Formats: sequence, structure tokens, C-alpha cells
Amino acid sequence: MENTKSQKKSYSTASSKSRARRKTKTDYYDYSLVAVIVLLTCFGLIMLYSTSSYMAQINYGSDMYFFKKQAIISVACIIMALIISRINYRILNRFSTAFYVAALVLMALVKTPLGQSSHGAQRWLNLGPVRFQPAELAKIAVIVCLPYMIVHMGKKVRTLKGCMVLAVVGGGLALAAYVFTDNLSTAIIIFCITAGLIFVAHPDIKIFIIIAGVVIALAVIGVIFLNATVSVDGSGSFRLRRIMVWLHPEEYADSWGYQTIQALYAIGSGGFFGRGLGNSIQKLGSVPEAQNDMIFSIICEELGIFGGLIVLMLYAYLLYRLFVIAQNAPDMFGSLMVSGIFIHIALQVILNIAVVVNLMPNTGVTLPFISYGGTSIVFLMAEMGLALSVARQIKFEE
Repeated sequence: MENTKSQKKSYSTASSKSRARRKTKTDYYDYSLVAVIVLLTCFGLIMLYSTSSYMAQINYGSDMYFFKKQAIISVACIIMALIISRINYRILNRFSTAFYVAALVLMALVKTPLGQSSHGAQRWLNLGPVRFQPAELAKIAVIVCLPYMIVHMGKKVRTLKGCMVLAVVGGGLALAAYVFTDNLSTAIIIFCITAGLIFVAHPDIKIFIIIAGVVIALAVIGVIFLNATVSVDGSGSFRLRRIMVWLHPEEYADSWGYQTIQALYAIGSGGFFGRGLGNSIQKLGSVPEAQNDMIFSIICEELGIFGGLIVLMLYAYLLYRLFVIAQNAPDMFGSLMVSGIFIHIALQVILNIAVVVNLMPNTGVTLPFISYGGTSIVFLMAEMGLALSVARQIKFEE
């Protein structure tokens, strides 16, 4: 009898300990996100070398010219992202206004003698040894500032006034990007991030569906009108030319539509499995600046549609990890901030690939982690660091 009681007591104690172990909260670190970031970066470096080596040798005397610069900055930025991930993201609450003002001021400085032109556009800021596009900082500013405002608004975000305030704040950065840096694509991305964050925070989606429907309808009507009435010559707006090239690329194959046509040739000639890594023909000068926003066409030429689908799957997994972090974030600020990063990455991938396959007019948007560009990789990795910082604060019960 005593032995039975002792066994029951022992079983009860073991059960209590087991329940205690199950309720233990453990820290979380998203190694899967780190892995896909590193994988995309390494793949990007391989494709960058393959894409740029010939023209780099011709123009700069070294086939490693673009690769070395991108490799150094990519390694440094991965380390930077891991360092940022160790910092508590809530500290950004104190600096959200400063981020916003700094982005506005730096973009305004582009119009001063500190601004620098490249490829016919004055979008860079030259501060001694540092040269970057301040419009990229504006993307992070809106990703940080709007979640802070939404959290402090509380239920007011449901009102028309609250939504208008958020739209004006985000739209102000978008307008500044367009006015000061003449960068319409970045302005559109900033405004879409703003709209996306308001959509995520607002409980009623009907109004957003109606607005989206109206915008799409107006865009379609505008394109039909332009196609029917506008004749473009060399004196017209370059944005109008881009729309006409998108609608009729074959008519401008020897001028403004040359890059688009050659990119489509590259995709078509790659077939399903491609010509093989390093065997692209179009990268030998046919696709201008192939290492930048048209790099996806060379990926498809060398690795085929299969390779392009693998790249899309990597991006899909990256977005999935960001979605998981946003869903499990410990507070609304972290969840909205990661949602903003999700929207930004998704937009850039969609816009870049849509341009390459001629589903929309040329925007000059780069392919995240793969296209050549120091400014782009710095701010993208900063965003990844913030996402990892939010992930570190997630607690799971075991």
C-alpha cells in the first residue's frame, strides 16, 4: 500500500516537472532567414560575376571589377545585419522622427552641389568617401515611422482622419523622393509601403478593395488613351516613352526599346534549362548594364526558366520567413515593421521581374540581393537585421 502511494507521488512529481518544462519559454533566432539571405547573396555574387565579367574586362581591365566591390560590401553588410539583430528593435521608437527628418534632409541635399549624377539622373549624395542614394534611407524611414505612429494612434487608425494622417506622412516621403531625386519608382514603392501598412493596421478591407479597383481601372483607361492618341518622338517625356516602349517594344527595337527586346531575347534563348552558367550571349554587350536591373534576364538565359523559378522560390521562402516573424512578433510595433519589410521586398521583386518580362514599363528597380549596387545591399541588409532583431524577441513555449 505504501509502495503504491509512493509510486503515485513519484508520478505526480514527474508530471509537474514535465508540465513545468513544457511551459518554459525559450528565445528564438530565425536561422532559416539568415540561411536564405546568405544563399541569395552568394547566388547573386555568382550571377553578378557571370553577367559582368566580360564588360568589366573591356571597360575596366579586370573581369572582377564589379564582383570584388559587391563581394566586399556584401560580406560587410551580412556582418552588419547580424550585429543589428543583436540590438533591441524597440530602441527605434525613440528615433522614428529623427529617421523621417534625416531622410527628408538628405534627399533635399541631392539638389545641392553635394548631389551627384550618374547615367543621366541626379540621385546620389556624395559625402566625402561615402556615396549613396538617400531615397533608399526613405524606405527604412517609412518602415520605422509609420508603425510607431500606428501603435500610438491606437483605435484612431480606424478613422478616416487617422488614415489620412498616415497617408500624408508616408506620401510626404514619396513626394520628396520624386521631387528631390526625380526617382518615380522609389516614390511609388514608398507610397505602396505606406498603403500596405495602413491596410494591415485597418480592420475594414472593403474600402481598400474599392480604392484598388478604382486605381486599376483609371490606370487601364489611361494606358488605352495613351496608346490611341499619343505619338512619341525624341522630344517627348522619357516616362511617356517608357510606356509606349512597353506597349510596342518592337517598334522601338533600335532605340528606346533595345534593352527590353534584348532581355526578352535572352529569356527566350535560354529555354527551360538554359545555355549553362557563364554561357550567355546577350551579356556580351547586347543587354546594356545587364548586372543591374536586367540581371534576371541573364539568369534565365544561363539557367533557363528552371533557374528563374528557383530564384522565385528563394524569394518566396524569404517572404514566408518574414511573414512568420510578423505573425509571431511580441508587439504591434515589431509586427508592423516586419510587415513593411515584407511589402518592400515583395514589391521590388515583382516590379523588377515584371519589367524584365515586359509586363510593365521600365522602372529601374533592382532585384534584391542579386543586382549590382552598394546602396541597395546596405539598406536591404539593414532591414534584414531589423527583422532578425524582432525575431530574437519571440518567445516560444516548450
